[in-house]
Amino acid sequence: MGRVLITGGAGFIGSSLARALLASGARVRILDNFATGRRENLADILDDVEVVEETICSAEACRRAAKGCETIFHQAADVSVPRSMIDPENTHRTNVDGLYNCLVAAREQGVRRLVFASSSAVYGPEATLPAVESLPFRPISPYGASKGIGELYCAMFSRCFGVETVCLRYFNVFGPRQDPASQYAAAIPAFVSRMLRGERPVVFGTGEQSRDFTFVDNVVQANLKAAEATVDGPVVANIGCGRGISLNEIIGVVNGLLGTSLEPVYEAARAGDILHSWADVSAARRLIGYEPSVDFQDGLRRAIEWYRQNL
Repeated sequence: MGRVLITGGAGFIGSSLARALLASGARVRILDNFATGRRENLADILDDVEVVEETICSAEACRRAAKGCETIFHQAADVSVPRSMIDPENTHRTNVDGLYNCLVAAREQGVRRLVFASSSAVYGPEATLPAVESLPFRPISPYGASKGIGELYCAMFSRCFGVETVCLRYFNVFGPRQDPASQYAAAIPAFVSRMLRGERPVVFGTGEQSRDFTFVDNVVQANLKAAEATVDGPVVANIGCGRGISLNEIIGVVNGLLGTSLEPVYEAARAGDILHSWADVSAARRLIGYEPSVDFQDGLRRAIEWYRQNL
């Protein structure tokens, strides 16, 4: 693999992907405005990557960053469902306009392929479980809608302009470097960080809602395979582990791993949240050769150890 661009490369997924790409021999360029990405996530590889500190909302910045690149891994996004309910305009600007800028840049700069970080949020609450890619878009949040629009743009650029696109629908990614401090923090970093401090975890809703929690190494593997696979036309594939786990189950497992018995605090459910979601990953196996290699329990142990050392 030659030179690649990772948008949002200072985020927890993007920075993990950067390390894997460097290990594969790729030359890595990162485009990030550090609005949510953290410089600390790149501390050990900063001398090995090229960083362009700009926003994907700038078409010119995307054009410059894409120059000379073979592949774009588009990770940059506003990823918070609750925040999208409060500020849908920013979600649209970042997730839709930002992706469009990257696709235009890919076309103009002769980039071979763009791998897009999409989301299971495109399915909505009425999806057949496990979710399959042929289901219609039924998002219930601006975030989910923005990812669905992004997939449509990817398909159009592939068919009309020859930019190869692979859209990976992530299912609840977790792992080292995921920010536990935000009020919109994802469930696992929020639970683990509180429980390591001896505080009760906060659950929005009953805790019986289930998700396909997927360790970040599985997602990195999917991106690497998506960049190299032989594809025919635009590709869409679920990336998960194929198993639903409830929030209450997670808290029980974390208590077991920490040797604690902290009961959750239940608060009102948040608007835009889906009750149940997990993936059928057979298309990812068939189309790009994806196979989840880290199961939930092992991934959770690794995440807890990282938070224990870095919290």
